[in-house]
Amino acid sequence: MIRKAFKKKSSGSKLDKFIEKYNLPREYLSINRKSVSRGVLVGLFWGFIPMPMQMLGVMATTPFLRFNVPVAISMVWLSNPFTMPPMYYMEYLTGNLILGKEGIEDIELTMEWFSENWDAIIIPLYTGTAFYSIVVSSLVYFLINRLWIASVRKEKSEKEQKRKKLKNKLFSFKPSHTHSIQEDESKSDEK
Repeated sequence: MIRKAFKKKSSGSKLDKFIEKYNLPREYLSINRKSVSRGVLVGLFWGFIPMPMQMLGVMATTPFLRFNVPVAISMVWLSNPFTMPPMYYMEYLTGNLILGKEGIEDIELTMEWFSENWDAIIIPLYTGTAFYSIVVSSLVYFLINRLWIASVRKEKSEKEQKRKKLKNKLFSFKPSHTHSIQEDESKSDEK
């Protein structure tokens, strides 16, 4: 499940030396439910915002909130040059829907068009951005928490079932049919 993807962490001496050398809090690299889900939240929050250097936004958040920084930075990379146009267009349409506006009909993906229409698209774009940055990233945060908890419960349940089966195997002694016949024959021979 979701937990097993993150479970195989390297607790090698290189990572420990790196943390000690730069005096980093362990939460920035730890793999547990809270730090991973917070990392996804922070990364998606900054990833939905149309701005340059979104990774700097993640780094600026680190003093205020403890989270897994590599996970957060990887979530920021979801908005890349290939996904930005559809993401920002979706945010623009969502912003128009929230504000009750019609929006611009003929949208072109050129810098000239953006510079000419920037005043008309900025408010709907950032309204939609606020929706996705706050609402969607929060929903994903809660979803990851629930999936992680369900994964832990399932793993515990599977371990408990294996333990019960092993316990039943070890402590349930059923003599075989041939064994009891041999005992009966040996008893009759003695008489």
